[in-house]
Amino acid sequence: MKYEKLEKSGLNRREFLGTTAKLSAVAAAGLSSLVPSETSAAPFGLPPLPFAAEALEPVISARTLSFHYDKHHRGYVNTVNKLIENTPWAAMPLEKIIVQTADNPETSSLFNNAAQAWSHAFYWQSLRPGSSIISATLRSKLEASFGSVEACKKQLAAAAVGQFASGWAWLVADGQTLKVINTPNAQTPLTQGLKPLLTIDVWEHAYYLDYQNRRADYVSGVIDTLLNWEFAAENLAT
Repeated sequence: MKYEKLEKSGLNRREFLGTTAKLSAVAAAGLSSLVPSETSAAPFGLPPLPFAAEALEPVISARTLSFHYDKHHRGYVNTVNKLIENTPWAAMPLEKIIVQTADNPETSSLFNNAAQAWSHAFYWQSLRPGSSIISATLRSKLEASFGSVEACKKQLAAAAVGQFASGWAWLVADGQTLKVINTPNAQTPLTQGLKPLLTIDVWEHAYYLDYQNRRADYVSGVIDTLLNWEFAAENLAT
């Protein structure tokens, strides 16, 4: 059944097999709030924030969060809904849209907005106010892959600060190994067959109202006080 649907979307068997491998990683890290809803007038809704607007202060202000979530994230979701209206994409989960539209100039607008909608929802879940405990299983994986938790944090900070222009820094699972990567613009690990565990948004709208050009201060604050390691452990376990 999957192969039939993908063939109708213009994929040959080789492309289908590649897509299936990528979707296995997507499913493991997928956000159920981003699949099409039968009860919504539009295929996708803006998922609610998992915390209050002021909960991330002083690292991320309520003002920044308001613009970031209510303007940018909402804009991506609304644009996706407009682009897929009366098309076969409207019946697909957002993750499948992302994988199928990647690296195709004809669907670049849909990919960019779908990927940004998904990544922002993942970013909100990657943050939490207050303390976050690193489970024994996750700690063991981090130590095996990076040498220590602190070494992982340093690589994550370097990836986030070093990403030229707009983009994202990610902690991902590549099979049994954990890695830190960065992606430009709307690119995402979902199209690389990697399982995202955590992400940090380093588009300027994520921090500029609070930090101006001091991206490193924003990144340091997020890594030191806001990363949701329990969310990472949940993604690792699925």
